[in-house]
Amino acid sequence: MSLTSTRRLVAQASADGGAVAAFNVITLDHAESIVAGASTAGTGALLQLSENAIRFHGSPWPILAACRELADAASVPIGIHLDHLEDADLVRKILARAGEFGIGSLMFDASRLDYSDNVRATRRIAEDAQAAGLWVEAELGAIGGKDGAHAPGVRTHPDEARSFVEQTGVDGLAVAVGSSHAMLERSAVIDLPLVGRLAASVSVPLVLHGSSGIADDMIRQAVEAGIRKVNVGTALNIASTAALRASLAAAPDVIDPRKFSRAARDATVALVAQLCRVISFARLGA
Repeated sequence: MSLTSTRRLVAQASADGGAVAAFNVITLDHAESIVAGASTAGTGALLQLSENAIRFHGSPWPILAACRELADAASVPIGIHLDHLEDADLVRKILARAGEFGIGSLMFDASRLDYSDNVRATRRIAEDAQAAGLWVEAELGAIGGKDGAHAPGVRTHPDEARSFVEQTGVDGLAVAVGSSHAMLERSAVIDLPLVGRLAASVSVPLVLHGSSGIADDMIRQAVEAGIRKVNVGTALNIASTAALRASLAAAPDVIDPRKFSRAARDATVALVAQLCRVISFARLGA
């Protein structure tokens, strides 16, 4: 199985009527736990590294190298995706070494810009990234909760989505359909009829961001309506942090991080496996 392109994972999910589960990586523990969870579920998945995570590490290369090695050794197909990149210079820096680090795709986020500027900026990045062999995702509409940059309640319009895809040439489109980034409760209500209209309007797979705030059954319904890539980040941090706090509280004198971090890793593995089953097997009712 090993390292697999995002293009192949999304194409297979689309053919099966399911979606690709994409999980945000912040640390090596995240990456290892995500691969272990996907392997437990027996499904492919994407390791996603955001621009914020890159800034946290100071450089993309060490964590990307770790993701590449984990993906290459995995028993299930694992791809590497870069999420919410806004800095065009950073994108070009990464594109120069994309093949070396096994990067199969990126999401360029120019949604802070007005529509015409978003189109121009996204088209330039898409052309460069596709020339390097990458699958390119972009965002249209405002997906709430990301550092206050997006206004909750905004929805992507199908006609605008069709025009945006045609003008930019992107391979996948993240749409605003009711989810919000960084939600701590799974209470988001997805506009399922809108997902269906968007899927019928555009020629590329749809991506659902902010999926940590969506209950399992609604994720299934969103996939049935036409979502083909489902992003999850905050939910992993909620599960792992809760387990870590409980572990530290139970053994306050322990100083070896391997002893108190194991519970956090186990919680992440279990949640990833659960979500992989929900997302990948949505059409099968698993």
